[in-house]
Amino acid sequence: MTGIQGLMVVGFFIFMIDFKQKLEEKDPESRNLHQAEEEEKFINDLKKNRKTKNYFIAIIVLVLIFSGKVIMSSQEAGQWLANNTFWGRVTHLTENNDNQLVGEEQDRINILLLGMGGANHDGGYLADTIILVSLRPSTKQAALLSIPRDLTVPTDNGVWRKVNSINALAEAKEEGSGGPAMTKSLSSVLGTDIYYYISIDFDGFINIIDELGGIDINVENTFDDYSFPIRGEEDNPDYYARFEHLHFDQGWQHMDGALALKYARSRHASGLEGSDFARAKRQQLILEAVKTKLLSRHTLLKPAMLSRIISELNHNVKTNLDVWALIKLWNDYKDIDRSQISNKVLNDGPNGLLMASRGENDAYILIPQTGNFKVIQNFVQNIFDENTNITTQNNQSEATKTPLESENSATNNPIAISKVQGEAKVAVLNGTWTSGLAAKTAANLQKYGFKINETANAPTREYKNSVIYDLTYGQKLQSLEILQAASQATLAYDAPTWLETYKNIPDKPDFILIIGAKQQ
Repeated sequence: MTGIQGLMVVGFFIFMIDFKQKLEEKDPESRNLHQAEEEEKFINDLKKNRKTKNYFIAIIVLVLIFSGKVIMSSQEAGQWLANNTFWGRVTHLTENNDNQLVGEEQDRINILLLGMGGANHDGGYLADTIILVSLRPSTKQAALLSIPRDLTVPTDNGVWRKVNSINALAEAKEEGSGGPAMTKSLSSVLGTDIYYYISIDFDGFINIIDELGGIDINVENTFDDYSFPIRGEEDNPDYYARFEHLHFDQGWQHMDGALALKYARSRHASGLEGSDFARAKRQQLILEAVKTKLLSRHTLLKPAMLSRIISELNHNVKTNLDVWALIKLWNDYKDIDRSQISNKVLNDGPNGLLMASRGENDAYILIPQTGNFKVIQNFVQNIFDENTNITTQNNQSEATKTPLESENSATNNPIAISKVQGEAKVAVLNGTWTSGLAAKTAANLQKYGFKINETANAPTREYKNSVIYDLTYGQKLQSLEILQAASQATLAYDAPTWLETYKNIPDKPDFILIIGAKQQ
């Protein structure tokens, strides 16, 4: 998980809720007049304001969807709500609906969780937290896949960009279009249909924790972070004035929303807390703390506080999930056991599916280890399987290997490479000072069924390694794999200005292959 912005979304959506204590407690027989007046006002607001009603019901459903222990049957849950006068009145405002969620017939419901800074933050619409939640109705399993914001993906306008920018680009064109744009992009990249999304921004997270009166965190390790960025000081001429020193002592600490945000977002912590794993664990601690505070009787029986939390959701949460869908999720997943929930992270570790690279303007990016998303898609499709690990497997099946990974790859047996299926056009450019190299390579590629659009010299002639620019953006993976195997080239993710020339010609190539000195 990357970034605290998504914590409230995840907190509401996948929190492990323990109602056992609630069932053992009896509601007070009498309430003071002020409490009764607050409840009456809250109920009336729900009846009048559909949006408020929707978000309130969302709170009810989202905090009840998953239970870490199977301790409440549907009957018990309903009985508890019914026995509480205030909550009983609220639940009568909900409506039953027999509709099916998108993906239910295929036994897979996908929901994309997004976290971002929001309009009042620098780069506020860049998605800092991206989590795919997949639900399997037949087995009541849930799988969470965290997607790094630096992952580079193809876009509709013909360039590869960091996935976190897709939301911002869409919002710049049309407000509210970020969520649909993200689901469309990641559906293509991950090879699974994603229809639903939920997004929340910084302010929502901070303000909700503040409304709860802060949270208590048991800090596991004392640590310092001397490079935490200060909001609004990004362009300070004094470089060191752009950062602040964070210090956290081991043990129980009370944190307001702003401090909790810093605790979870710290990327340059010292010692044991400097790893991504430690950062993810800190975020889990915050989730647990928010759950504890949110579900305390102190909160649940205070309509005025709930109203303020709902107001924050109204301003800071966007989703295309309807109320009936949320209610259905509650009914279907309220009894899920913690063992049925798996957490995965796409990463560039030693056995990860990603690797670090450099993109346009030498920007840090993450790309698939294999040069395409085929192995990642295979993992996502099988994410519910018990033995599915998010690592590159030595015993990976031939079906998921690229030609370069196969025993019959070009490195061992070039003749064994299969021919291109369908038409695949290639422009071959000589990136060296060796004359005739482009023509020689083009002749070899024609043996595999490639149509050669052009043979010419590259804009620069200092290429050491051969690279491929995929102008289909993942639409012709079979052809790309064969081209990689036949040329021993790697996929390039930068976007040099000269590339625009090829994108705008009538008979543009599918791929541009630049031959480097090592592949002569």
